[in-house]
Amino acid sequence: MLRFLATDLEIQITTSFDSPQKNKENAQVTVSARKLQDILRALPEQIEVTLEIQQGRLQVKAGKSRFNLQTLPAEDFPKLALTESQAAEIKTSQKALRALLMLVQYAMAQQDIRYYLNGMLLVLDANLLKAVATDGHRLAYATLEIKEKVPHQEVILPRKAVQEAVKLLTDSEEPVRLAITPSQTQISFGGVDLVTKVVDGKFPDYTRVIPSGYTKQLTLERGLLQGALQRVAILSSEKFHGVRWMLDEGRLRISCTNNQQEEAQEEMEVPYKGEALDIGFNVTYLLDVLSNVNSDEVVCSFGDANSSMLVTLPKDRNFRYVVMPMRI
Repeated sequence: MLRFLATDLEIQITTSFDSPQKNKENAQVTVSARKLQDILRALPEQIEVTLEIQQGRLQVKAGKSRFNLQTLPAEDFPKLALTESQAAEIKTSQKALRALLMLVQYAMAQQDIRYYLNGMLLVLDANLLKAVATDGHRLAYATLEIKEKVPHQEVILPRKAVQEAVKLLTDSEEPVRLAITPSQTQISFGGVDLVTKVVDGKFPDYTRVIPSGYTKQLTLERGLLQGALQRVAILSSEKFHGVRWMLDEGRLRISCTNNQQEEAQEEMEVPYKGEALDIGFNVTYLLDVLSNVNSDEVVCSFGDANSSMLVTLPKDRNFRYVVMPMRI
């Protein structure tokens, strides 16, 4: 067995695989991850690689190539250890967990002074796993049904941990185990073990942000709306990225202008019979959700010109996306 462990003291990833060669004795060493990765990446794809520890150095041999890397004592390497006794544990498939994270992760804040927004809220609630992310201007919420009935637990995962999990999880039915404690979370799947510290902070009350009872409703083909927004966004203001939605009976006009007095306009026939509405949004927030949902149609619900828009999916009641309006 060959095992690799790396950490930046916020998250830790361990992975392992069966070595084709039986080792005569156990050994461990600390080596520069970047240099080792660069060496392996530069070698031919199918070449056999041998690792040997010799006199405090790690020798990498491949064909007629030799690399001697400086090492450090493995005993001094810092490790994050999960407190198993406190863990609330659930199991699901890699595909289901990855889909849940993908539905929400794009709404996380980036380098916000409110540090708890730079992550994703995970909530264990009876037989539901809820994921919530917001940057203060938009909010994404999704849920996943789980078989286990677990006690209520809430943690905020750091942005980096969420992004690494999305990168490593696959679209397969292979199992994944999630263990959550008040200070750490562990995600284990397919030879990979990811342990992360959680963000210490109070996440906003997302239930107050998600609107209900909206009567103005519009079902749109996702691809058509995405294409219209992408074209209009070309001429949107580089600073504000604002687009204007003008909704009339049977018609949706999307337009924007920029500082150079340039203008873009798209018009779509839509099945709408409610009151006329004129409202502005950040086009980037709209394109984010359309790029990350796996649905042919989206449902857009409105209050008035000063209220947020609610985006839902016709065949998935477990997803909500809220976008605040902006003045255009």
